[in-house]
Amino acid sequence: MYKLIAIDVDDTLLTDDIIVTEGTKRAMAAAIAQGVTVTLATGRMFASAQKIAKQIELNVPIITYQGALVKTLLDGQVLYERNVPTDAAKEIHAFAEAHGLHLQLYVDDELYGTENNDKIKAYSKLSNIPYKIEPDFNKLLDYPMNKMLIIDEPARLDEIAEQLKPLVGDRVHITKSKAHYLEFMHKEGTKGHALRFMAEHLGCTMDQTIAMGDAWNDNEMILAAGLGVAMGNAIQSLKDIADYVTLSNNEEGVRHVIEKFVLNASAE
Repeated sequence: MYKLIAIDVDDTLLTDDIIVTEGTKRAMAAAIAQGVTVTLATGRMFASAQKIAKQIELNVPIITYQGALVKTLLDGQVLYERNVPTDAAKEIHAFAEAHGLHLQLYVDDELYGTENNDKIKAYSKLSNIPYKIEPDFNKLLDYPMNKMLIIDEPARLDEIAEQLKPLVGDRVHITKSKAHYLEFMHKEGTKGHALRFMAEHLGCTMDQTIAMGDAWNDNEMILAAGLGVAMGNAIQSLKDIADYVTLSNNEEGVRHVIEKFVLNASAE
């Protein structure tokens, strides 16, 4: 029945040790062997997601930058792309500068910061991606970018999101991938939009899709999918809208879903 499975990466597919378990890899391979398309749906940049996908030997289009970029793994063909509107990008930058906030830009799948601080170092380490320092972001703001990101304390980010909604909320999608990451994409740069695009691209209905995630940036695809799954370690607001709550990322929650709804279902 299910033809497409989209899996969030951090705190969903990956354990807290940043690995994909062998059991989960086997379940994914078994689903693929049955003709199911298994893909990643992540807020990470393509270069970072690509490393994870290669680890699990996926050769499919993957959903990156929260859905702002869908690109094939091996030949790098762009199938779907939405960029932050330039006027909104400049307003977000001006706001960040005025309030002394740490802002990161993503231009041509490269990560940029204005200064070499602990925030960008930690982000770079987690995503396994190098970064570039450009003290003057005005030089970059006219280039197409898939997303922008502010790193700060969770409560402060919630306040910032409320302050920015009246300014740019009509033009950008604002979400959080982790408590301390506030992200800005094009209005159609969501995992839900990208999942619908992927289903159409593969020729399956939304009822034939499964989406799994743990954070608020997963809510659009959880709602869009035929079977929307929240991890056991997911935030409560995601569990509240999910069709099913699985085990945690450290208990092979992804494997459990694939076995229960795909492998065992087809064996019956």
